[in-house]
Amino acid sequence: MSVNQQAHTGPPYGQPQPGYQGYQQPAYGGQPLPGVPQSQYGAYNGPMPGYQQPVPPQGYFPSLGFPSKGSPVSLNSDTSSLAPNFIGSLRAPPTSGAPPPASGASLPSGHLAYSQFGHGDVQNGIPTSAAPMQRPPASQPFLPGSAPTPVSQTSTFQQYGPPPAGVQQLSNHMAGMTIGSTTASAPPPAGLGYGPPTSVPPVSGSFSTTGSGLYTPYTASQGPPPTSVSQGLPLAQPPFPGQPISTQRLPTQVPGFAPPPSSTGIGPSSYPPTTGAPRPPTMPGPPLPGQTAAGPPASQPNHVSSPPPPATMAGPHPGPPMSGLHGPLPPTHPPQPGYQMQQNGSFGQVRGPQPNYGGAYPGTPNYGSQPGPPPPPKRLDPDSIPSPQLNELPPQQKPRHRIDPDAIPSPIQVIEDDRSNRGSEPFVTGVRGQVPPLVTTNFVVKDQGNASPRYIRCTSYNIPCTSDMAKQSQVPLAAVIKPLATLPPEETLPYLVDHGESGPVRCNRCKAYMCPFMQFIEGGRRFQCCFCSCVTEVPPHYFQHLDHTGKRVDFYDRPELSLGSYEFLATVDYCKNNKFPSPPAFIFMIDVSYNAVKSGLVRLICEELKSLIDFLPREGNMEESAIRVGFVTYNKVLHFYNVKSSLAQPQMMVVSDVADMFVPLLDGFLVNVNESRTVIASLLDQIPEMFADTRETETVFAPVIQAGLEALKAAECAGKLFIFHTSLPIAEAPGKLKNRDDKKLINTDKEKTLFQPQTSFYNNLAKDCVAQGCCVDLFLFPNQYLDVATLGVVTYQTGGSIYKYAYFQLETDQDRFLNDLRRDVQKEVGFDAVMRVRTSTGIRATDFFGAFYMSNTTDVEMAGLDCDKTITVEFKHDDKLSEDSGALLQCALLYTSCAGQRRLRIHNLSLNCCTQLADLYRNCETDTLINYLAKHAYRGVLGSPVKTVRDALINQCAQILACYRKNCASPSSAGQLILPECMKLLPVYLNCVLKSDVLQPGPEVTTDDRAYIRQLVTSMDVAETNVFFYPRLLPLTRADVDSDSLPAAIRNSEERLSKSDIYLLENGLNIFVWVGVNVQQSLIQNLFGVSSFSQISNALSTLPVLENSFSKKVRSIVDMLQVQRSRNMKLIIVKQEDKLEMLFKHFLVEDKSLSGGASYVDFLCHMHKEIRQLLS
Repeated sequence: MSVNQQAHTGPPYGQPQPGYQGYQQPAYGGQPLPGVPQSQYGAYNGPMPGYQQPVPPQGYFPSLGFPSKGSPVSLNSDTSSLAPNFIGSLRAPPTSGAPPPASGASLPSGHLAYSQFGHGDVQNGIPTSAAPMQRPPASQPFLPGSAPTPVSQTSTFQQYGPPPAGVQQLSNHMAGMTIGSTTASAPPPAGLGYGPPTSVPPVSGSFSTTGSGLYTPYTASQGPPPTSVSQGLPLAQPPFPGQPISTQRLPTQVPGFAPPPSSTGIGPSSYPPTTGAPRPPTMPGPPLPGQTAAGPPASQPNHVSSPPPPATMAGPHPGPPMSGLHGPLPPTHPPQPGYQMQQNGSFGQVRGPQPNYGGAYPGTPNYGSQPGPPPPPKRLDPDSIPSPQLNELPPQQKPRHRIDPDAIPSPIQVIEDDRSNRGSEPFVTGVRGQVPPLVTTNFVVKDQGNASPRYIRCTSYNIPCTSDMAKQSQVPLAAVIKPLATLPPEETLPYLVDHGESGPVRCNRCKAYMCPFMQFIEGGRRFQCCFCSCVTEVPPHYFQHLDHTGKRVDFYDRPELSLGSYEFLATVDYCKNNKFPSPPAFIFMIDVSYNAVKSGLVRLICEELKSLIDFLPREGNMEESAIRVGFVTYNKVLHFYNVKSSLAQPQMMVVSDVADMFVPLLDGFLVNVNESRTVIASLLDQIPEMFADTRETETVFAPVIQAGLEALKAAECAGKLFIFHTSLPIAEAPGKLKNRDDKKLINTDKEKTLFQPQTSFYNNLAKDCVAQGCCVDLFLFPNQYLDVATLGVVTYQTGGSIYKYAYFQLETDQDRFLNDLRRDVQKEVGFDAVMRVRTSTGIRATDFFGAFYMSNTTDVEMAGLDCDKTITVEFKHDDKLSEDSGALLQCALLYTSCAGQRRLRIHNLSLNCCTQLADLYRNCETDTLINYLAKHAYRGVLGSPVKTVRDALINQCAQILACYRKNCASPSSAGQLILPECMKLLPVYLNCVLKSDVLQPGPEVTTDDRAYIRQLVTSMDVAETNVFFYPRLLPLTRADVDSDSLPAAIRNSEERLSKSDIYLLENGLNIFVWVGVNVQQSLIQNLFGVSSFSQISNALSTLPVLENSFSKKVRSIVDMLQVQRSRNMKLIIVKQEDKLEMLFKHFLVEDKSLSGGASYVDFLCHMHKEIRQLLS
């Protein structure tokens, strides 16, 4: 984005967001703006008749993005400057074709295309008139009663369409954001991607023209093209007083440019739809001096309080060119006292009329609902960039720092581009070092020698050859491994290879398993290890001849020679004590204290278990599950049950000596479900009755785990404990805890103690459980502090899962709990698992993150490993790598299947190595990088103050981006922010991690919530962290009821919401349905079955089943999202302006958070400042 760019100043902190009438938002640091009454107006859209155009302050360049001090800046993309709102495909730029007009209509030939993002329409390059051309800032709500902010207004206006052909400069609001892409190409069609016009279908209604409006690739006549892979676009000269602006970037036809057809598919009111939403009606921009307006505005929002438009006003009256930067502008309209210009930062597509919702002022001669007077020109200077915690700015300075949110990288756009570019073709894994499609893209994997990205994803697929390069770049080299990942039905499960008693063929020295990268030599009699280069004899039974290429002739018949992932049947040598394991057992342990019984929980669990025990996991074609089950109830003492099939009634045995736990019976405790079905059913009927009148409120906890562990030891098998627990274990017993919750520790050096266990007792217990293969899954139902940090230790270290249902209520939470329980019991799980990651010479695995235990530096041990758990492994150099041979990883997981079979699952992956940093940055995967950084930070809080962890995260990312800027981007002004194409979303995602509850809790977040989230995230896969940190926001009112597809997502910001729409937000744990106050009554009736907004109940935990297409569509969307996630998400109905809305806004992660987290725009500025400090 280049210098001659208008800064869109977005909502200054804390000014009312567009159209949210009566909302007082905190100002920048949480304080209200002095002297600014609430706005009862909507977005300001341009000079109204009778509004004074204020004068620009001295020392400002009209077209720069920030207050000027140093040189003009630009936030350019390496090879492709940012389109105003969008940021291009994640990988290479798209290549051909322009987007079709959204509604099937096209503009007259010769007219410029509209960008699909209203406010971000760019004027690329320098305007043609002698005066610097101003782009109208974003819509600004008027605030009565405050002085006008200085605004510069040029006396000649030009239409703002997308940039004309041959432009080299994007005027973007970030004064220069550069996103490096890997090939040099021209700027994109407005609103689409980088590079030449592309064939990517427009994600939202974008208008294109035939003729000259599209960008064309650089040619010699169009000025210098970018010269290197990541070159920033040339900087334009700032317009100085009296200096004519070069005319080489003239729009081909500006005068009298007609408004494009408004696209279909959007109701009369909507917030600026972001990518993926159809575009609302737009209005033409102001014509050049002396021209008349291009026809009436296409949308006349029904804004009650605005005066009617004057007949001919089409922009400021023609007048003399601006006399330098400080001369007063000709007052084009009489002054209207008492209005302060205020940006609302709504830079999405143009917004349509919105009933009672601050629409555009009719009569504004601007493009769409963009406001007229431009803000003061600014330059991007690090000293003037707001840092995320900077709360002290005087109010009038605040608007200056705003950058057009549509001009900065959009996660939605990147996701959409990847879907359209990479979603249609299968991902074939035969090539070394291929970067897979994003986790948000649906694609089919064809295994041809490397493991599927569903099993392994890396932070970079091209790793530096030397440790010096790795240190210089600061890009962590890590792999997120999900060894038992579930595959979609169209992909083949790993083949099971049985080599008989001799077992799998392995390297003699490093013990790596046979894989596609092993090299057979000497006619096939020996093979050379690809990991350590040792030569090993091929066992006689495994010998096979080689063909003329040196491949074995049975290459395609053997999964281990041709596939990236496969399984071996393990021999007895791989088993504990050299004997094959017994099938595992499940033990259900139910808290029967007063709270659990009174809430109805005990009865609910018993009812569910009666049917659930018929759905225990089983091996492929087995008739019934081999898993045995047992039952325990407890409060201050433990009750064991004998459910032997020969008994008429179950027998209860009580163990009250909890200090020395033992299992009072062997025979009859763990039983086969089918044999003991009637006894088990009888027991589950009796438990709720037996404890119905209990008055016991205290519970024990550690003895419960000890009891399960002892039972599995006695049965000589591995297994899983399902513990249902309600309160802090304060009864006298081992592992007794005290309430140590203390909010006063937040932001002190002692905060880390809140994440650490109270006692080492549970760590020792976890170690014993892992040794036995006893995995613990914990279902918590707290009404107050429960100390998840301590109770979760055993679960965490044994590879188990924690589920938490605070303030559990039967009517609202039972479905969620039962769905979680069913999935948890039924999912694929490996027991008694050990995982080792081998690497080729030059790198080695040095650090591990996840839910497991390690007794040495190489083996990751898990009592249980299920299909949802990941292990993240970091690699470091211990030698040089070569570009020719690349680098190899082999993950070997030894586990016991649910039928008691000992198996080895192998995943192999080959990566490229590079001597050029540019190759590293071109092959990174930001989602995986964020997954690793979040886990690294979440472990950091155990030993360091949270502030230290946050600062380290920001510093590391600044170093990654500064290294790219210094070594890979072409020389450009220091004021440009240049981001690598593959990492352009690093700042927005990193900011989400920094604002998360673990690292920056709001006042309502409990200590238990933070400990719970910390443990959850540590074993999440890349798709889960992606939606957890940057939630998915869908406009339900725009869903096509006749198709199966989801509506296009929009960006996570309040300014994207419209009062008359319904939205769904999901983050993997919750689903919010947000209902605007002006939603049509028919939609409310169709979705909620009530006749008005006020009757919608917040207590709904499921949507009512109604027989109409909208209700069916929304419910099918909710079901579709639930299926994609590993936990059942809690459904929360949020009515606009309701108390729950604060919770909902917490997830609008591009906005400033109540707990002090920066908005995306501010954080980007802060990162830019950090990078500049590092570079200087």
